Amino acid sequence: MAEINLNLVGIGMLIVFIGFTIVFIGALTQSQKDAKVAVGGFVGFIPFGFANDKRMLWVLLAVMAVVLVFWAFANLRVFR
Repeated sequence: MAEINLNLVGIGMLIVFIGFTIVFIGALTQSQKDAKVAVGGFVGFIPFGFANDKRMLWVLLAVMAVVLVFWAFANLRVFR
């Protein structure tokens, strides 16, 4: 069990490092002045999102709906 936890911690740290690297490179290049941004998350099982473009918000909400369905399906299979 400890072996699995160490692998998950390593994977999580790698994902965070990749995210910081992408943000840092994006800040240095600033190739696009009119960037579109969308941020979303879940509070419990309720999705929320903020965006500066209506189309980006709809795409974000669609992706979050797919994640919610996948999460619900995975949890139902675990408890059977």
